[in-house]
Amino acid sequence: MMGYDMSWASFHVVEVMSSPRYHLKSMGYLAATQSFEQDTDVLMLTTNLLKKDLTSAKPLDVAVALNGLSHIVTPDLARDLSRDLIAMLTHSRPAIRKRAVLALYKVFMKYPDSIEYGMERMKERLEDPDTGVVCATVNVLCELARQNPQAYLPFAPPLFHILTTSNNNWMLIKIIKLFGLITPHEPRLIRKLQPPITELISTTPAISLLYECVHTCIIGGMLQGASGYSLAQTCVTKLAAFLEDSDQNLKYIALLALVKIVPSYPHLVAEYESRILASVDDQDLSIRMRALDLVSAMANRNNLQSIIQQLLSHLVKPDSSLSTTPTAAQSLVAAASSTVPTLPLSSPAQSSMAYRTTLSRRILSLCAADLYANVSDFEWYVSVLVDLAYVARAPVGEMIRDQLIDIVVRVKQVRRYAIQISMRILGDETFISGSGNGPDGEGAGCQEILAAAAWICGEFGSELSDVRKVLPSLLSADTEQLAPDIVAVYIHSAAKVFGIWAVELANHWDEDDLPEVKASVESIVSGLQEFASSPDFEVQERAANILQLFNFIRADLSSYRPKPKPEFPNGFADASTSVFDPVGTSEPHFPKSLYLLQPLFSAYPLNPIAPEAQASVAVPDGLDLDAWIVPQAKPVVEEHADGTGEIKKKKKDRKGKGKDVGEDGMKSKKNGKKKSKVPEDEMTQEDIAKAEERATAKARRMEMLRDDPYYIIDDRPKSRQNLDVDSIPVIRLDDLPPLNSVDPVSRISTPSRLPSLLRPSPSPQVSFAIDRGGEMPPEAVKQTIAPPSPFEQKPSSATPARSGTPVMPPPSFPPYEVDDEVPNTSNPELVKVARIRKKKGTGTGKKKRVKDSADSVEALGADGGH
Repeated sequence: MMGYDMSWASFHVVEVMSSPRYHLKSMGYLAATQSFEQDTDVLMLTTNLLKKDLTSAKPLDVAVALNGLSHIVTPDLARDLSRDLIAMLTHSRPAIRKRAVLALYKVFMKYPDSIEYGMERMKERLEDPDTGVVCATVNVLCELARQNPQAYLPFAPPLFHILTTSNNNWMLIKIIKLFGLITPHEPRLIRKLQPPITELISTTPAISLLYECVHTCIIGGMLQGASGYSLAQTCVTKLAAFLEDSDQNLKYIALLALVKIVPSYPHLVAEYESRILASVDDQDLSIRMRALDLVSAMANRNNLQSIIQQLLSHLVKPDSSLSTTPTAAQSLVAAASSTVPTLPLSSPAQSSMAYRTTLSRRILSLCAADLYANVSDFEWYVSVLVDLAYVARAPVGEMIRDQLIDIVVRVKQVRRYAIQISMRILGDETFISGSGNGPDGEGAGCQEILAAAAWICGEFGSELSDVRKVLPSLLSADTEQLAPDIVAVYIHSAAKVFGIWAVELANHWDEDDLPEVKASVESIVSGLQEFASSPDFEVQERAANILQLFNFIRADLSSYRPKPKPEFPNGFADASTSVFDPVGTSEPHFPKSLYLLQPLFSAYPLNPIAPEAQASVAVPDGLDLDAWIVPQAKPVVEEHADGTGEIKKKKKDRKGKGKDVGEDGMKSKKNGKKKSKVPEDEMTQEDIAKAEERATAKARRMEMLRDDPYYIIDDRPKSRQNLDVDSIPVIRLDDLPPLNSVDPVSRISTPSRLPSLLRPSPSPQVSFAIDRGGEMPPEAVKQTIAPPSPFEQKPSSATPARSGTPVMPPPSFPPYEVDDEVPNTSNPELVKVARIRKKKGTGTGKKKRVKDSADSVEALGADGGH
């Protein structure tokens, strides 16, 4: 009992266990239960001892043996003593029967084969006249049924009898649990169990029994169908009463059960919405989390706004004037009574960062569920996103940014409203620093909303009321404090906004606008020069590219000269308007560089992509997606396995022979610098003898090195020596398509106005149409795609993409057309290349070798045909 090792005394413990005196025997069994393990050696000596004690005429010996066996039982002991224990279930004494039932549970766990012939006796014990034996049997069956509930269906009749006749609450709880396990395997039990369980829920004063009844109704499927409606209504009524109880445990189990009921009967749970929302204010964190789960499950199109406003109010810090420190009078009273003054508990807004993050993400997931199916007023939701960015003080900026982008792209009616809010956000310094510059740390963790605001102003800049107010905010000195990915969006959006403004000026050009345009260009150039040397590659690249464009615009504005107005308004007497003067008619009256930027970003309309767009693209005829676009190169060793001799022969034949000689008599140098060799016909007998001697010595040396384990031979073919540069095909790259200049990273969206958090928003006056389907490719193949999970934090089809017909001038060159080629679907016939030995006395010319190779291939083809 003190934890010391006493394995040395195991044999002595067995000796004490075999003592005929009860006080010694009990001490021996107690020592065995404390010190014996499953691998104790002397346990094999206790089998006969236990059998003797189990069949003893003394009830105390039997009782102590049953108690000790339940602690030290092993698989071998369970196999040897299982039938003895099952026989003891019919013992004359109820105390022995109850101990035997409980000891059988450990035996069944160690030796599962004994369950088969022990269940019949266990079933008889359910009708035992002693309540203690019945309760022990029910407990054992409840634990065994967790592993294989279907095997315990035969116990349903006696268990149902106990359910309707017993008054023991603890035994009823076990029976209710047991029915909850076996009911899914036998649906006919549902109709049989509904009346007694309904009566228990309505009449029992025991809270534990009431909860088990409700839990069994949920997991057993008893709330389904027409007969389950009244039972569900009774369960919800009882659970709602727990929400007002002062016991925190009752509140917790009530919320836990209501979360499981709300998917089937949301309207019944919605009747107690006020009580559920009040639980979100609870000081207990576990109750708040369960209340959030329930609120998320019961949200719909009608109550979403009230739920979101209530959750947002928990993120708002209370007024700092309401101090939680005790007053002077409270301190004096506490000092007089020698007690510590009680301070009010912190509100949920004062909770940890983890809770604030969970609450903020829950708000976003509630509104974005099923692609904003519960949102009826998107201007209100844009306002909620902006409010959340201010009060969350949690790292949810990326989720807010993505949802703002998705909403502005999908809902066209909300774009003007989002533009107004974006201009206000860009001018606010709250989000400039990552820690939040606002009061009480507002805006901390949500700096990404600035990227959304800049992206909206750039993408939908035609809705801007005054462009000149946005440009200074995008390239101000405070922009350097932002994250690099946000700065990259700022730079891109500045070019878009200026391009839109420049086109508007060109359409209504006035010579008085020229100084203002020059000043704006100079301001943008000076701002971009600061980022052209940024350490971030993305910022540096964007700034450098756009800076070159603005340098071109600045040069064009500097060289622009205002044109005199025509003296004749009708234009017929002016030479510049004559059809015979095409130069005069082609020159605009405004700087041409004003149209430089806008076409770069507005060639395609921006639409959301459908989730099944990629999978719906039809495969062109003749295209095999499983085939290699470029055939795989065969291994050189395998390719020349049969032709090694031929290749070596070519190399060998070239030794001592003349190289390719051009028309001018000079040797070809396409294979690099080579040593000049004497032609074979000019070699003397002495040179030929030396060459043969060198070849023989080299072959002998290579044969010796091949058997040397410490020498590694390079068998790789020297492919570069046989490389024919003239055989490499020349491919023209003039007809390749240009690179896509659309930058998907810079697509980010933004929110709307800031409504009062505690005042419900007015009913929507604008009918919002959201593009839920997204854009599909032309002639797409319709396929069924599984819908996204409602628990996803952002929709899967939120990726904006540019599509449609580009508004661009026709190219000045004719399109490159390629004749249709018939795909070769047949497999080519394999050609076996064999080594053809050259006969002596034949010529050594190159043309002759090619001819011999061709003849050998034809001979092989003829043999294969036969």
